[in-house]
Amino acid sequence: MFSHIMVGANDVPAAKEFYDAVLGALGQEPGVIDDKGRCFYMSKTGVFSISKPIDGEAAGPGNGSTIGFLAEDEAAADAWHAAGLANGGTTCEDPPGVREGAAGKMYLAYLRDPSGNKICALKRM
Repeated sequence: MFSHIMVGANDVPAAKEFYDAVLGALGQEPGVIDDKGRCFYMSKTGVFSISKPIDGEAAGPGNGSTIGFLAEDEAAADAWHAAGLANGGTTCEDPPGVREGAAGKMYLAYLRDPSGNKICALKRM
């Protein structure tokens, strides 16, 4: 469904350190910085990237936005959450755990990255 997702960051190297840790906990290789200073994480299913805004304004989180990353299991989601906290992220929402709703039963863990973007690790049960 997605070709790519890009989030803004005012400090791309710090954001790369954070995302190398949280995405690494899910099995993703470290990001690659291009000649324009943007960071890219490539996978078979799409691309996640980090960039300073091209309009020169400060980066900020999208109000009401959440980016979800697939976790292989609950342990991977917990490792993702721990890696995020250890690398400048902050917890948000409820603690990692099982939630049930219209979309079924899921294991969810939420963080805000160092730029304030809301991200989630999800394992459908």
